[in-house]
Amino acid sequence: MKIATWNINGVKARIDSLRQWLSDFSPDIVCLQEIKSVDEGFPRLEIEALGYNVETHGQKGFNGVAILSKLKPEDVLRGLPGDDTDEQSRYIEAVFSIPSGVLRVASIYLPNGNPSDDPVKYPYKLAWMDRLARHAQARLLLEEPLVLAGDYNVIPEPHDCFDPAAWVNDALFLPQTRAAFRRLENLGFTDAVRATSDQTKLYTFWDYQAGAWQKNNGIRIDHLMLSPEAADRLVATSIAKQVRAWEKPSDHVPVVGTFDFASRL
Repeated sequence: MKIATWNINGVKARIDSLRQWLSDFSPDIVCLQEIKSVDEGFPRLEIEALGYNVETHGQKGFNGVAILSKLKPEDVLRGLPGDDTDEQSRYIEAVFSIPSGVLRVASIYLPNGNPSDDPVKYPYKLAWMDRLARHAQARLLLEEPLVLAGDYNVIPEPHDCFDPAAWVNDALFLPQTRAAFRRLENLGFTDAVRATSDQTKLYTFWDYQAGAWQKNNGIRIDHLMLSPEAADRLVATSIAKQVRAWEKPSDHVPVVGTFDFASRL
């Protein structure tokens, strides 16, 4: 089973690229972020025509997450628990039946947090990460495969960016941000890409400005974080870097994990 995450940066603007990638690669579950669309405006028919179920948690013009799946979801949670006043659409979670039991997948669009000295934006990012950790810890008690897939807006380590000095004061790379990300790891979650490769220059995002793509000045901020039960089934990961060179690309590319859920361990 192939499970992917992709910050699409506007699903209507990238619908041709999305349809092409779905047709060419045929992932089983795709977690989209930054769809920038209300639920009723999502191009559902175009995706359903390719054999996918569509679940969205949209927001007009900003944010928004979705899960596309060949399997029909049995339960869907929209919104990250822990703050009833949070109106930003950044989290959707779905449950699927698989031969080995149950699979739970979440699409996450973690706040950017910049500028890091902003009295609202960066505290909101850290508070959101705290809520995510608390929710993830509760989900771990279910002892089922769980994939927390998304744009985390976190550069975990210096080798996950082209030039650490350029990011030292950025909300994506501040010590508090990286510590909050490590909290997930300390709970027992595995960074799928780093579980399968220690290569440098593995990036998932290249800015539109200053020739970042052409110079390979990228960062790795899109992650598949796996519960122990999901990590045990991980076979391989890949980063679809070629998608960044397509016409009208997103500044992010898909990250894909391949899993063996065919039977019980």
